[in-house]
Amino acid sequence: MSRILVVEDSVSMRSFVRKALESDARSALGSEVVEASGGFEALRLLPRGPYDLVITDINMPDINGLELVSFIRKSELHKHTPVLIISTQSAERDRARGLALGADGYLSKPFTPQALQDEAWRLLVPQARQAKPNG
Repeated sequence: MSRILVVEDSVSMRSFVRKALESDARSALGSEVVEASGGFEALRLLPRGPYDLVITDINMPDINGLELVSFIRKSELHKHTPVLIISTQSAERDRARGLALGADGYLSKPFTPQALQDEAWRLLVPQARQAKPNG
């Protein structure tokens, strides 16, 4: 089972992401999705990890997603955790900035459940291989 932290200030978007992740048929054991309504809450939840994936929005009222990515990459405990940014900011410079800070993927809103599942699966599979010796 994968543990995924979803950091998003919109209740409806968090619900959309949760449902998409929990319904992905490729994850036979399912995913445990932990929700944070913003960056401060994410900072409170990260020590309760480990997480196999962090999905974060950029635009949030307290700590934004780019600051969160930067924090994760500097953290000894979480620096290898894959991070996927989801954002309404779809300009190439926004994407480049997120990836330069250390995000492993970037999805522009709106996106389909399938697009989210594919990106999450891409980021989770290498983690699953590392967790299994001989896998």
